[in-house]
Amino acid sequence: MATNDKRLIVSEFDFDDVKSNLKTFLQAQTEFTDYDFEGSGISVLLDVLAYNTHYLGFNMNMLANEMFLDSSSLRSSVVSHAKTLGYEVASVRSAKAEIDVTLFDSVKTTGTLSAGTVFTSSVNDVEFQFVPITDFTATNSGNQISFLSIPVYEGTFVTTRIVVDVDDVEQRFVIPDNRADTNTLIVEVENSSADSTSTTYTKTTDISQVTSTSANYFIQEVENGKHEIYFGDGVIGKGLSDGNVVVMTYVVTNGTVANTASAFTNASVIDTVIDVSVQTVSAASGGAVAESINSIKYNAPLDFASQGRCVTADDYKTFVKRFYPNTQAVSIFGGETGSFDDTVGVVATPEYGKVFISIKSTTGNNLTDSEKRTLVNNLAPFTVASITPVIVDPETLFIVLEVSAKFNPSLTTETSNSLSTSISTTLSDFNDDELKQFNSIFRHSKVVGLVDDTDKSIASNITRVTMAKYFTPTLATSVGYTINFNNPFFHPHAGHSSGTGGILASTGFKISGDTVNEVFFDDDGNGNMRTYFLLAGVRNFLDNTVGTIDYNTGEIKINPINITSILDIDGSTSTQIRITTTPASQDIIPVRNQIVEIDLVNTVVSVEIDINSSPTSASGPITSY
Repeated sequence: MATNDKRLIVSEFDFDDVKSNLKTFLQAQTEFTDYDFEGSGISVLLDVLAYNTHYLGFNMNMLANEMFLDSSSLRSSVVSHAKTLGYEVASVRSAKAEIDVTLFDSVKTTGTLSAGTVFTSSVNDVEFQFVPITDFTATNSGNQISFLSIPVYEGTFVTTRIVVDVDDVEQRFVIPDNRADTNTLIVEVENSSADSTSTTYTKTTDISQVTSTSANYFIQEVENGKHEIYFGDGVIGKGLSDGNVVVMTYVVTNGTVANTASAFTNASVIDTVIDVSVQTVSAASGGAVAESINSIKYNAPLDFASQGRCVTADDYKTFVKRFYPNTQAVSIFGGETGSFDDTVGVVATPEYGKVFISIKSTTGNNLTDSEKRTLVNNLAPFTVASITPVIVDPETLFIVLEVSAKFNPSLTTETSNSLSTSISTTLSDFNDDELKQFNSIFRHSKVVGLVDDTDKSIASNITRVTMAKYFTPTLATSVGYTINFNNPFFHPHAGHSSGTGGILASTGFKISGDTVNEVFFDDDGNGNMRTYFLLAGVRNFLDNTVGTIDYNTGEIKINPINITSILDIDGSTSTQIRITTTPASQDIIPVRNQIVEIDLVNTVVSVEIDINSSPTSASGPITSY
């Protein structure tokens, strides 16, 4: 069937295709018979038309993408979609610390620590200021006024005042700085500029509880990452009156940079008192940047699915990420699959009525006691009444690899040293991409394959796996310890390797009563842990039953032992002892609050020439027939 060239082809949006279609269309017209389109001015006009069509097509495609949360790329679009799901986008978060402040004064009967009082601290030689966001009052006792466990936030304490004008239909109540931590926001409404009588408004968390007289405000992110608050209309929430003054106080923060600040001093006198003591209760933590676009896309649908309550594990994950922005990964497990004990840690024994939450922080540090309390308090309104959330620290199960690879030198210009470096890089990438997360399994066969694929010259490799865990002993006190690997140990028969220390080893330490010898742990192959020291390379055993080792469950129990000091680990001062064991399986599976990670410092990679791949072998020349 012949093509009707007098009709434009409208399915093309590429610039060259559009121009070609326009040119074909015009050439089919009798008015332009034998017309030279390339050498005429009309070619420029065709360029303009083609560009205009291309622009329109591109803009329509972008507009269509921005209409959906999954495909949108502009932050304003993502935030808007999240709002329709009832999701509040997290602002930047300031680092929070807790301090004790004592005023030494024999005259004052009471003292006040005012909101905005400045305390200073330094991180990496950079000074930051911390402020309380509310007033605290205490009475004099023994010539001193003590303020205990006062929360202080990194940043500048700012107050913004806006007079309500009901005739201004475009009036908005926008926090003017996109570095404002909305968690520190306090909203008050004064009657008027002449009457400072005020009402404190609270942020709405459950609209079903809001009545026409509820003093609530709503908050949303708007342009340029700033936040806007708005109020009720007299039906859902109490409305504002003309002449009211909206007073917003908040902290403008620097985000993450002040995390770990631990030594604080007051910047000036406090309530006219010069003699002031400041003690740190908990170091600063929790500082975070504003929620990213990817985080909003991930969390908003989950938050909508949770419907404002924590029931399933995914519900808890969503709320934890909302309340603790520094969450890198989170593991949730119910009491039916395990429990937590202060002395033995997380174990498999069920404890019904609790949900256990383990968080890996982006800072690499465990949550402080203050952060754990705050998180539990924030979760309380959303949890089922019969369920108690418990925050437990994550446990890292390290994997130490011994990689022995062989390569064919005729297939590469690399040396054994450079190949060793490349394999180390492969292992590091695998560690970052596949591990360091809850529920990430170490698959031995995958690692072996990745090592082989590092370079085409690598003919084979043997990769041996050892597990390692650290525990922190209480010095100069007789204490027992439980270390759970939660992976079975290699134990082919009773008494396995008893003469060479079994399958367990440790770094060195010293015990009470012996200031000379460096002591280590091993096992006798029969389920007993032993302590020994080396004398001329020979093991001298101090205690043949210092603890037990369960080869089937991967649990190690150390009887009460008085450890007085810990020796260096890998050439560095340490406060921990490392226990290493041989696993029964080359695949290492984390459970509950465990995270698997390759110990790249102690992993050893060796590469040598594969003599069977060389032109000659140990038995003489290789002849092909």
